[in-house]
This record gives sequence, structure tokens and C-alpha cells, in this order.
Amino acid sequence: MIDMKNNVVTVSSKYQVVIPQAVRESAQIKPGSKMMVVNYGGIIRLLPVMAPQAYRGIARGMDTTIIDDPERF
Repeated sequence: MIDMKNNVVTVSSKYQVVIPQAVRESAQIKPGSKMMVVNYGGIIRLLPVMAPQAYRGIARGMDTTIIDDPERF
């Protein structure tokens, strides 16, 4: 669990923040990692941007069976 008290950051005059070490390590963020910034209802989230190859096989094993319903059309 991440200690909230030690993870308070300050926004610099250039609007930069430093991601605390414990958070970087737990999220496996490395130098040069791409992150997307999303404002969701007043909550700012950093989401990792992954290469398209990372999504290969993401739906493998998913059941794609569609039950035929005569009233569907």
C-alpha cells in the first residue's frame, strides 16, 4: 500500500510534478515512458500509453458467441 502522506507533490512554476519513487516503482514507470493525462470529474489521472504490440491477444479466449434470437430483427 502506498503511504498517502509521503506522496504529496508540488506543482512547479512550469506546471511540472515529480512522481514519487514508490509510485514509479509500483507502476513500473521508467524514464521516457509515455503517459496520458486525463481529467475525470476533477480527478487527474496518469494513464500509461502502451505500444500497439502490447494489446496483441488481449481478447484471446473471449466468448464471442451470439445467441440467435428471432425477435432481434
